[in-house]
Amino acid sequence: MTTARQWVATDFGGPEVLRLREVEVPSPGPGEVTIAVRAAGMNPADYKHFAAGRDRRPLPLTLGYEVAGLLAAVGPGTSIATGPAAVGDAVIAFQILGGYASALNVPASDVFAKPAPLDFAQAANLLLAGTTAAELLATAEVSAGDAVLVHGAAGAVGLSVLQQARLLGVRVIGTADPGSFAIVRALGAIPVGYGDGPDELAARVRAAAGDDIAAALDTVGSDEAVDASLALLKDRRRLVTLTAFGRAEAEGFTAIGARNPASGPFRDRARAGLVEMAAAGDLTVRIAREFPFEDAPEAVATLAGPHPSGKLALVLDAPPGGRG
Repeated sequence: MTTARQWVATDFGGPEVLRLREVEVPSPGPGEVTIAVRAAGMNPADYKHFAAGRDRRPLPLTLGYEVAGLLAAVGPGTSIATGPAAVGDAVIAFQILGGYASALNVPASDVFAKPAPLDFAQAANLLLAGTTAAELLATAEVSAGDAVLVHGAAGAVGLSVLQQARLLGVRVIGTADPGSFAIVRALGAIPVGYGDGPDELAARVRAAAGDDIAAALDTVGSDEAVDASLALLKDRRRLVTLTAFGRAEAEGFTAIGARNPASGPFRDRARAGLVEMAAAGDLTVRIAREFPFEDAPEAVATLAGPHPSGKLALVLDAPPGGRG
């Protein structure tokens, strides 16, 4: 048994409800491993988990769904998802609970060897965004030769979509802020500015695409993004959104995520392939900023507000004030 530090939300609200506590981590049992965390990935789902609620019985709430670190202990007769493992091996884990911690026990089936090309902050942010991007592409039935519109192309999920689409031989037109156009172009996509209403956006996409848009992947959820997509598509069933749940239900396109029972099983199946892509150097993660583990409230406040393109990470060896 070891003692670890762990961030929890002691109430519903914003970053001010976060508290750092000490917890005991028992020796892992069969099918479990203990990870000494080097970096915790950060995702909007983290703060949404404690932003609001009425039932106070589950409080305090743990945070964090993905981590990267070193194996500190391996349960009896246990292998991880990528095969045999030993103490000291570098690993990543997703989908887990309580990743904002210095150490934790997790099911070995959710643990993979860390792709060597990625540092710990990148590796800790690979799989939630990556599996979401993979699900968007698969649900829209995107295939080689398609021209695809991606809304929010410079966001965390959007950047993973661009990389995975390039591997599929797909041509992407991505909406983004002009300040992020260079990032979008660097990943082989054609950037288009959003704003000015759905008709103007659709016209800019048509001018950039040169032919029909086969599918639209929406990570933004705005009415402008949805309306422009519907105007461009011949088959609205190939519009897939992360956030426009009400419009998807009312207008006959698909929303993925927690409300879709197919999302969890798909993302579990997709993890191994994404780890292989990253290990081969075909999939990477853009980090916007790293925060020391002790600065989790500041990091969550940054996560919830506007920040540069890329992911945020809590790391256990970052200098005070953040890095990146």
